[in-house]
Amino acid sequence: MFLENTVNHKEQFGWIEVICGSMFSGKTEELIRRLKRAQFAKQKVEIFKPIVDTRYHEEKVVSHDENEIRSTPVPAAANIRLLADDCDVVGIDEAQFFDDEIVTVCNDLANMGIRVVVAGLDMDFKGNPFGPMPALMATAEYVTKVHAICTRTGNLANYSFRKSNNDKLVLLGETEDYEPLSRAAFYKAMLKERISEMKVEAEEIKQGQKDADA
Repeated sequence: MFLENTVNHKEQFGWIEVICGSMFSGKTEELIRRLKRAQFAKQKVEIFKPIVDTRYHEEKVVSHDENEIRSTPVPAAANIRLLADDCDVVGIDEAQFFDDEIVTVCNDLANMGIRVVVAGLDMDFKGNPFGPMPALMATAEYVTKVHAICTRTGNLANYSFRKSNNDKLVLLGETEDYEPLSRAAFYKAMLKERISEMKVEAEEIKQGQKDADA
């Protein structure tokens, strides 16, 4: 359970909070909730997102439920350090899309006394740890893992299964491209994909042999 920290004015250090999970698990929704609470408390809040994320809005961070908050798109993690001066709270969405320097940036901000709230996918569409997220989770004081509901079993989902055949690591998409799956459903879906690929490969080899014999 996440409990929001209180500021100890004698100790001039901040901290890092990581919100992670699969697609459609409510990561951005939780990020916005925490940041809006800080804004309501009259704290100076700055929110950043990678410039590649323009799905809903070029400048705002927007959840799947259309909850939103103003943000600054940046091309690289280093820009956050330059723009986060004199803040009480810094929010970062879609952290998995940033370069590895995001880890150093977050720690630098926390060491300056800033509360850093980070949201991102912990695994890519193949079920592998995604970009800088594992290092962020390791160095954070608080890690909250949220879950979606599996579209095939109804159980808790922590995998983001890509339904399209695109193999690019970064593919911004919605329900037409991804669905949240449980471990069991994800394993079966990946197994089905591998079997299908093996059949295609076998057909190609067979056709190649026919062409060679012709």
